[in-house]
Amino acid sequence: MIKIRTATLDDAEKLVAIYAPYVEQTAITFEYVAPSIEEFRKRIGAVLEKLPYLVAEIDDEIVGYIYASPFKARPAYNRTVETSIYVKMDNRKHGVGRALYDEMEKKLKGMGILNMNACTTWIDTPNQYLTHNSPEFHQHLGFTQCAHFHKCGYKFGIWFDILWFEKMLGEHEEG
Repeated sequence: MIKIRTATLDDAEKLVAIYAPYVEQTAITFEYVAPSIEEFRKRIGAVLEKLPYLVAEIDDEIVGYIYASPFKARPAYNRTVETSIYVKMDNRKHGVGRALYDEMEKKLKGMGILNMNACTTWIDTPNQYLTHNSPEFHQHLGFTQCAHFHKCGYKFGIWFDILWFEKMLGEHEEG
């Protein structure tokens, strides 16, 4: 059974352990070096000041996490967030990502957030660093692709594109 809870600063070490393989072995993130545990604590703390940061546990082991961050700093964007999600490599495709997103959507709706945006990396022909799993996952969850930026990230000696996806969480009323 997957349990979802709010992340704490004490989770940083386990979250870095989930994130580091994505940094070191994939183009899913454009970071070149995995952040330190202290840096990750700072990142968690910064998100929790205003937005949700959730972890998924199976048998008391953290197997994934998701967080929301401001899409842009301008006040007109205050009902829009960007989401980021990472699932432990050997726990992918077992419902962890869906469980995290389902709970995130509930939390964001409760805060009056109307738009969720997600950025994924893309390459036309999958390779050892990148598959099409993330874009397909987001589409499966009801996200719609809304932008495609070409050759904007360089990692492992290869240029990668990014795709932006959006999902509306509620009605956009005037006034």
